[in-house]
Amino acid sequence: MNITEILHSYGEEGFSYNPVSVPIYETSIFSFKSFEEFQNSLLNEFEAHLYSRGKNPTAEVVEKKIAALEKAEDAKLFASGIAAVSAATMAFLKSGDHVICVKDAYGWTNKLFSQYLKRFEVEVTFVEGTNLEDFTRNTKPNTKLFFLESPTTFTFQLQDLSAITKFAKENRIKTVIDNTWATPLYQNPIELGVDIVVHSASKYIGGHSDVVAGVVVGKSEDIRHIFNTEFMNIGATIGPFESWLLLRGLRTIHVRMKKHMENTLKVIEYLQTVPQVDEIYYPFYAKHPQYELAKKQMKGGSGLFSIKLKAQSLQQIVAFTNAFRIFRRAVSWGGYESLVIPYAATNRDGLTEKNKIVRLHIGLEDPELLIEDLQRAFEAMKKAKL
Repeated sequence: MNITEILHSYGEEGFSYNPVSVPIYETSIFSFKSFEEFQNSLLNEFEAHLYSRGKNPTAEVVEKKIAALEKAEDAKLFASGIAAVSAATMAFLKSGDHVICVKDAYGWTNKLFSQYLKRFEVEVTFVEGTNLEDFTRNTKPNTKLFFLESPTTFTFQLQDLSAITKFAKENRIKTVIDNTWATPLYQNPIELGVDIVVHSASKYIGGHSDVVAGVVVGKSEDIRHIFNTEFMNIGATIGPFESWLLLRGLRTIHVRMKKHMENTLKVIEYLQTVPQVDEIYYPFYAKHPQYELAKKQMKGGSGLFSIKLKAQSLQQIVAFTNAFRIFRRAVSWGGYESLVIPYAATNRDGLTEKNKIVRLHIGLEDPELLIEDLQRAFEAMKKAKL
């Protein structure tokens, strides 16, 4: 199947009247014509339309498309990205198990492993993840899961997925990856040996900053296991309308991602000339230390990256952030709009080295306008008090 078939028609068969836009099945429950039908559905909720907390036809279309894009067997939508991450990991862990997780993962993923799972006596080791040895030397007899995020959240470090998953399979360790940054268009971790892929569908899959959602993708047996152990018990179910918003976003993901990357490379070309920029963290920036690995395991890059400023005071970072007129100061990313979030806004630690990092999301605006906005911010930074 090519991408046009997946995005335009796949999974949309069987609806009455052949609608171009998939119907929104805004119903909580489904009824049955007989006792036998009712009983079969009650005893097989993974397959049946019984209660929209389990399955809903609108959501199913999106799940089929995302699974196809990820070259996987099945997928399950969740109410948020962190719900997907939590379910995909907790379904395969028990008290006494050990997990290895990359350090610079999404903040709530980090909290899941560093705080929440401690309540259940799950041991966690955090590693940089840029070398296979980070995983091999920290693996223990009770290691049951590797959690990967490639690239990572603020510093955009990669993991060598083929090498790590080969070692994991040899040691019967489950691998889960957050693939939100690259999207299914630019990276297919399952083809590189990863067991389970998760996305914050709030980002590029939705693409319009108007829906919060997550998705877990993998083998049918793993998705069924997650459904039975975590999904139905936790109840982090996406609604039919939110599913439809994801479907609307998916229709144009291939067009949007191309533009995000084009704009980003133009902005990075400008940033290379700016004296206040100390470092640029973007996997498809030629000076990224893992540039060759990025080209090997990804087809392209998205619009999210970070820069490290040559700031001499916290006030300079504040002035830089406040000067933007087009970039919006907001969390998340993946929508049509450009965003800025300084790491310093996430804490009160003063001017640390990490607090000199500012993350940018490059949207779909005219890149020349974005560069003008950045010039304005750098000028404000120069004028700020030290």
